[in-house]
Amino acid sequence: MNKIINYFLQGLLYIVPISVTFYVVIWSFNKVDSILPFDFPGLGLIVIFVAITIIGMIGSILIKTPINSFFVKALKKAPLLKTIFSSVKDLMNTFVGGKKGFDHAVLVKIYENSTIERIGFVTNEDLQTLNINNDRVLVYLPHSYAFSGQLFIVDKKNITTIDSSSSDVMKLIVSGGVSEIEN
Repeated sequence: MNKIINYFLQGLLYIVPISVTFYVVIWSFNKVDSILPFDFPGLGLIVIFVAITIIGMIGSILIKTPINSFFVKALKKAPLLKTIFSSVKDLMNTFVGGKKGFDHAVLVKIYENSTIERIGFVTNEDLQTLNINNDRVLVYLPHSYAFSGQLFIVDKKNITTIDSSSSDVMKLIVSGGVSEIEN
């Protein structure tokens, strides 16, 4: 009986994430389909795809090549908005763009005489612009079950490289350690 219960629970572990993902995707498409005045099933998928593509194209034109762009001029007049926008843009570019900021996973020793370590990512090894010596690096320590974290300046002697893919390490951190690292 215990084996059957274990198999049932393991089945739930496989089915629930997949089911929830499909449910959210299907719900989103149906919601968009119900808003549109046309009776054409699947039109929501096309509309969402086209909208995201157009937003990407417009963003590429207005933001990536900012020649006399109204948006860039407005950001220059609002320094706080510019800081927020550029930070979010850089973060998104790290995850889905060409700039790879989380590609060096490390263990960080928290206290000198302790065996406690945290998993993080070296995001910058050259801190000369901050007047910080070469023996230190910036390490981002993500939080579990959230897309937030903290940035620390760490002595290089207190970090150890993790020999796994960054995406697997990030998945492990975000899941609170319950995801497995694939070999």
